[in-house]
Amino acid sequence: MAILEVKNLKKIYTTRFGGNQVQALADVSFSVEPGEYVAIMGESGSGKTTLLNILAALDKPTVGEVVLDGKKLTAIKEKEISAFRRENLGFVFQDFNLLDNFSLQDNILLPLVLSGCTYAEMNSALQPLAAKLGIVDILSKFPYEVSGGQKQRAAVARALITEPKLVLADEPTGALDSRAADGLLNLFAQINREGQTILMVTHSVKAASHAGRVLFIKDGRVFHQIYRGTCSNDELFRKISDTLTIISTGGGSDE
Repeated sequence: MAILEVKNLKKIYTTRFGGNQVQALADVSFSVEPGEYVAIMGESGSGKTTLLNILAALDKPTVGEVVLDGKKLTAIKEKEISAFRRENLGFVFQDFNLLDNFSLQDNILLPLVLSGCTYAEMNSALQPLAAKLGIVDILSKFPYEVSGGQKQRAAVARALITEPKLVLADEPTGALDSRAADGLLNLFAQINREGQTILMVTHSVKAASHAGRVLFIKDGRVFHQIYRGTCSNDELFRKISDTLTIISTGGGSDE
């Protein structure tokens, strides 16, 4: 059974002045199986960000529905949505979204604090995760005292600390240098091999080439998708690049 089902999503925004309507998503449908690593790509304005916001329960579709682990997001009451997000979703952002006046440890533990966990519960969850991510020796530091790569590892730890059903990553390598980006992508591959389901929105062909499947969004629809199969990262990189060239030159989908 799919962990995530996206069914016929349409999103129309009405502009504040003039009442003009802008269609961000036309008709998006796909599913994600438990343990998959899916990348979503597309040109600016294709609807990627709108789609991610709906999957994160930060926005609601005009038409269609999102089902996470059998639960319809549109059926969740407004007062319960924050707790649902915290318990079921992990988020990794391009700009880290760490609180500067909190240590890395406090940033990582914040979702558990909000969930009412005891210190013993939080500590038992933190230590093995920090060891896996290689950040044990910097937990007491503040975000402004560490590198971008270390900030992103702390952000990944915060995303994973609640053992979410799905990790949503929005351009996670966008603010990193090439070395830190490589480290993060290797880390994502590792946690995916251990069973974590990941859905990543990215402009980076290199980042997408680490995924098991790549969905391409064009004009608010799923234009095409590529499965890794037996492809190496380099082979998948070339396939992704070819598909993006087709999209940018106005070619049609074969699906």
